[in-house]
Amino acid sequence: MHHASIRTANIHRAIAFYEQLGFIVHERFTTGYTLACWMEGLGGRIELIQIPEPQPAPDAFGNEHYVGYYHLSFDLSNRITDLPTWLNNLQEKFSQASVENLSQLAPLKVLLEPTQQMIGDQVYEVTFIADADGLPLEFIRILR
Repeated sequence: MHHASIRTANIHRAIAFYEQLGFIVHERFTTGYTLACWMEGLGGRIELIQIPEPQPAPDAFGNEHYVGYYHLSFDLSNRITDLPTWLNNLQEKFSQASVENLSQLAPLKVLLEPTQQMIGDQVYEVTFIADADGLPLEFIRILR
């Protein structure tokens, strides 16, 4: 896969959010009449596209009847030792960054605290957070 594309109400706020996750802007460009960029990190590439006159995104995480894009998922198995500690550190990082740059960053919104989930014959630690526009992002770690 080349990239996953995310439409955002404010590209500068979205860039600041994804930078806190470890993404780095790889390329800035315009698409039609709006700002866009590719960011790389956590083993993948995302494209952010700023939408003029944005409408709120649907609640893909909270609305059990929603159909369509649900979430991006990032495998942290080879990057961290446990998901709860990683999430706590990320929350602290966002809290500090939001104090320094309140116009671009807000405290991290956790949609699902770390939990264990059996998928096939694997046990995963799973957590969900919301990005700058409220879109769900999943982070997983294989336990066994």
